[in-house]
Amino acid sequence: MLRRLLKHLSSPGWWARRAFRANDLAAIGAAVKASETKQRGEIRIAIEGPLPLRALLRKESCRDRAASLFQSLGVAATREANGILVYVQLVDHQVEILADHGISALVSPAEWEAICHRMETAFAAGNYQTGMVDAIERITALLAQHFPATGDNPNELDDAPTLL
Repeated sequence: MLRRLLKHLSSPGWWARRAFRANDLAAIGAAVKASETKQRGEIRIAIEGPLPLRALLRKESCRDRAASLFQSLGVAATREANGILVYVQLVDHQVEILADHGISALVSPAEWEAICHRMETAFAAGNYQTGMVDAIERITALLAQHFPATGDNPNELDDAPTLL
């Protein structure tokens, strides 16, 4: 606990988030936008450097933090309960994917874990944009299988990645 606390408190947010440059964020936002023309789901990307002190003191896991953001970023409020949050915790070097109940009932946890693992592998090699865009494409394929695009497909969430 103390080690994690010190690690987060000593990591400036700008330093931790430097892995995702402006062109990377633009490419990721464009990938989300393109994805949402192929399926009716909503993908939201949240990239966080150090955790807030409150989360650290409450000993929140990355999964807990992702669940909190799932609510606060509106992913849980999609019309068809098919929102997906991809949460990247840069200081802890972890990725979480949370799916709303409409899609999680149709996709096994193993499939989400496989996408997370591929992202973590790409990130470990320094391939942040490639890893994230690949994950978006894989999520798109799953959503298109279960929620194919139709004429009625409003954009319910911001496509641009959220930097925290």
